[in-house]
Amino acid sequence: MRKRMRGFLAALLCAAVLLSLFPGCSRQEPEKVEYLIGVSQANMRESWRLALIRELKEEAAKHPGVRLIFTDATQNSDKQIADIRRLLACGVDLLIVSPCDVKKITPVVSGVYKSIPVIVMDRVVEGYDYSLFIGPDNRSIGKQAGESVLRMLDGIPGGVLEICGSTGSQTSAERSEGFQSFLKPYRQLDIRKISIENESRDSTEDYLLANREKLNGVRVIFAHNDYMALGACRAIEKLGLKNIRIIGVDGFTGENDGIGLVRKGMIDETITCPTGGREAIQFSLDILQNVAGVPKQEILHSHKVTKENVDAFVENLNKPQTAPPQTIRVGYAQVGTESAWRLANTESIQSAAKEFGIQLFYENADQSQQRQIQALRKFIAMKVDAIVLSPVIDSGWDEVLREAKEAGIPVILSDREITVKDDDMFLTFIGADFVEEGRRAMRWIAQNVPSGGKKGGVRIMELQGTVGASPAVERTVGFEEILKEYSGYQIVYSRSGDFTYDGGKRIVEEYLKNHKWDIDVVYAHNDDMALGAAEALEKNGIAPGKDVKIISIDGTKNALNAILKGKMNCVVECNPLLGPQLMKAITDLMSGKELPLRIITDEKVFTKENTEETIQSRKY
Repeated sequence: MRKRMRGFLAALLCAAVLLSLFPGCSRQEPEKVEYLIGVSQANMRESWRLALIRELKEEAAKHPGVRLIFTDATQNSDKQIADIRRLLACGVDLLIVSPCDVKKITPVVSGVYKSIPVIVMDRVVEGYDYSLFIGPDNRSIGKQAGESVLRMLDGIPGGVLEICGSTGSQTSAERSEGFQSFLKPYRQLDIRKISIENESRDSTEDYLLANREKLNGVRVIFAHNDYMALGACRAIEKLGLKNIRIIGVDGFTGENDGIGLVRKGMIDETITCPTGGREAIQFSLDILQNVAGVPKQEILHSHKVTKENVDAFVENLNKPQTAPPQTIRVGYAQVGTESAWRLANTESIQSAAKEFGIQLFYENADQSQQRQIQALRKFIAMKVDAIVLSPVIDSGWDEVLREAKEAGIPVILSDREITVKDDDMFLTFIGADFVEEGRRAMRWIAQNVPSGGKKGGVRIMELQGTVGASPAVERTVGFEEILKEYSGYQIVYSRSGDFTYDGGKRIVEEYLKNHKWDIDVVYAHNDDMALGAAEALEKNGIAPGKDVKIISIDGTKNALNAILKGKMNCVVECNPLLGPQLMKAITDLMSGKELPLRIITDEKVFTKENTEETIQSRKY
């Protein structure tokens, strides 16, 4: 009732202004409005953003109680900030924002998030102060383009022209980074790069016609959108050039959009960049209706579309969802039982399988990759509907995953990611952003352990997880990324404790045997190692949490209790309760829905200030 009244009043107060200023506003009768959703767009001129607006409207139209209000920031951050304030003044229930400038919009989003839910699209803001991020992986799109370039050149050296968007575009920068990084080892390639500031078809055509020499020796063009790809195609035709292949990005289905251009043979390939508009409306309603299981981030899948697969791709786009089969059989290969986190993770998945009516076949690998490979082969022989893998380490999976693919069994990664030669060996990843966890740990240290005036700076001991495991690798990457920004901090000792209590205890004891204690901060990749380290310190007369700051990652009840007792200082949460999201994803998959590339869970940072309110309800 409150939301209906709020929407009604907002409609009455804002209708005249909004309908004149924002023509994208839905024209439903005020009394029918249940949820008023504000949409702050970075601009309304790019083809991708126009497609996003269209998809938001189409999905919202399926829900009579939803009203959308659009604003156009015209790529001006100051205007976008003012637009957001006006939307808030109109009493919107939820804000969808696609930022012009991430750094400028981050504090604004953080402020809004304190009062209403916020969905960020396309470009993720810094930190985690938002309800949900939905967007593509632009570095992955760049990498996919690099793969296509190699396939098109077929081992023969040649020139490659990358046509980027605006020099100030984060999207373009990320695509270029993925593209250039992937092709860097191939020194036989002559890679050139230009930028088209307004990212349009005509500007691209005009530039290439005026700079004919940029095409000398070029055999493949990678354009950052399909419209620049079309401009390149027209220029090549007018210049009378032959045998230059073209890759675009976006993959929209209109006649002169990427799919149509591929069908007509005007470009060779488009890499899809989904807008996420449909998902944004669906998740908006889930958030407003307090539906459980909303993730923190959904990173959408991109696909390569060529003349060979374009018809199948379009047919799949229009394929209706169906009810899932009555019986879904899933094989689950778990790492082991090495920590309280892992036990909670297993229990969550097993319980959720029962709730969803899914038949789960569980195998405990006890930290052995070979046992996991054997388990996967067992599941393949059983012809299960899907396989869930929480890998012990991140490499060595290509052969068995190829066997699963050949058997037509999709593989979903849970908790940990892997490195494979072919990215389509697995379907999606559900879990945490380990790099961001590492970043958050180091940010807390920088903000709470001052380095000023201390000779040699703040000395950090790092207790790493299992060597080669993606959480250990990525938490180190994120931590060191932020560490580089602060000259007064250094990691002076780093060892693997295999994510175990005894491992953390052992590292501290070994250090004390050979060194006088001179560590200011212990940074542990999980709670069990941190708690083991705290015990070793206490036994040696060093007060954990006081004489040395201790920060860890996980958020188990034991670690939160240690914070309240003053024996630990900060815990970055890594949520193990992945079961509901995992089983929902499997059910969606069996219904014909495409899953995102990655589903990232919501996580918090715990200190003494906010731990007590959480610990009573902690299940692990």
